[in-house]
Amino acid sequence: MAKHSQFTKTISLNQYGITNAKVNYQLSSEELHAETISKGQGVESSSGALAVNTGEFTGRSPMDRFIVKDAMTKDKIWWGDINIPFNPDKFQKLYDKVVAYLSEKEIYVRDSYACADENYKLNIRVINEYAWSNMFAYNMFLRPTKEELKDFSPEWTVVNAPGFMANPEVDGTRQHNFAILDFTRKIALIGGTGYTGEIKKGIFSALNFILPVLKNTLPMHCSANVGKDDDTAIFFGLSGTGKTTLSTDPNRSLIGDDEHGWTAENTVFNFEGGCYAKVINLSKEQEPEIFAAIKKGAILENVIMDARGQVDFEDTSITQNTRVSYPIYHIENIRKPSIGENPKNIFFLTADAFGVLPPISKLTPSQAAYHFISGYTAKVAGTEAGVVEPVPSFSACFGAPFMPLHPTEYAKMLSKKMKDAGVNVWLVNTGWTGGPYGIGTRMKLKYTRAMINAALNGDLGDYTYEDYHIHSVFGVAQPRSCPGVPTEVLSPRTTWNDDKAYYTMAFKLSNAFRKNFKEFESYASEEVRRGGPQRYSF
Repeated sequence: MAKHSQFTKTISLNQYGITNAKVNYQLSSEELHAETISKGQGVESSSGALAVNTGEFTGRSPMDRFIVKDAMTKDKIWWGDINIPFNPDKFQKLYDKVVAYLSEKEIYVRDSYACADENYKLNIRVINEYAWSNMFAYNMFLRPTKEELKDFSPEWTVVNAPGFMANPEVDGTRQHNFAILDFTRKIALIGGTGYTGEIKKGIFSALNFILPVLKNTLPMHCSANVGKDDDTAIFFGLSGTGKTTLSTDPNRSLIGDDEHGWTAENTVFNFEGGCYAKVINLSKEQEPEIFAAIKKGAILENVIMDARGQVDFEDTSITQNTRVSYPIYHIENIRKPSIGENPKNIFFLTADAFGVLPPISKLTPSQAAYHFISGYTAKVAGTEAGVVEPVPSFSACFGAPFMPLHPTEYAKMLSKKMKDAGVNVWLVNTGWTGGPYGIGTRMKLKYTRAMINAALNGDLGDYTYEDYHIHSVFGVAQPRSCPGVPTEVLSPRTTWNDDKAYYTMAFKLSNAFRKNFKEFESYASEEVRRGGPQRYSF
């Protein structure tokens, strides 16, 4: 007998080719938590959160992400290493195998939607092999009311079978795991991986095509919040740059944590109903709001706990990518509904492990377009002895793995919107100061918060020589003073105490920017090309 939680509606999955399955429809978070524990697939932590291990994959697998190449997509998608084409006939055969695998099993089905703005709503049906994957969908997508479920008609379907292994020779995949989008059939097909981020990013990738192509709306890999005067701020940044941390601010209401749309009607809306945050080195002191959100209803992934269920957030023995998902209402200070007005300020966050970018700088429109297309952060090379050389990492539009169109398409939309809205754009280095990784230190969170607050409050002055110094290599304008931040911290060169070493490293990074941008030069206007570093060494 299938469970239907408090909802009386029953559903058949025959239309999907799934037969004789025991369907658990629209179970509550509490029921899914209990199911996971009773099946031995998770344990409860001391905070009440469910802790699971995602298995072989503890992160996304970008080389195993495909898009079906057909009449709808063949001329629109930016094909390559990011958007890998998949044959429509192969997709149908693989889909048939997956639904046959799910038939006669106990499975979990959830109806939900993406996009908080009613005009852009995308109804989604999620079909999961595991209860905890379905609980992740409860947390991360928007939750329809009982009334909305009565006439619910799904537009997109996510079919998620972590236990199904593809046969690459027969199925056309690279290896046994896969995440495939079919825009004609409106299906996200995921198999061979238990990493829940594939579910969320599958729908995000779909919206990154649907919104700009069909709805004249810019999709953004960013977090957003709003102040008491309804001033919206958005934060772009790759994983580990502080996007979730910095947008979760006790003095501002959170619109959303990771994925938003900026509409032609000048509103910014959240795609999601929850947050998916990294928890490596999480502490109550540094990130109290996120720490408090880890309670019953949250799912911890790949963390290490002791016998009492206490989590050691510093233990990365399974992965550096330890995570938590929770519904957005676990954060107290949220915007309802998750919609804001035109942004007044945009922050590009980067964790510069070279330690050469200013901790905050103001960008001109051409610099903003250049840095948006570049999407720079840096990876630290590792923690073993002697390895201190940082590695530059560029991800176009701060989210290349999820962008089906050419990055310049999104950059053009952003540039126009920024100019029309008269928005201030800031580059914020949350990475190293006083030297590169291994020599310098990580920028203090309290200083970064103070700089962001100063930008939001208008305390960083006008774009004039008195208030700003133009960086001699990168051409960005760094403020000469900021409330709550020592003046020397604002100048990366000053923190190094070694001009020669500083400029050697700065030129190294500026060359990396130039090399990366070669891929986009033929698509970018002269104005955008001028937004990059103006000096470089040979």
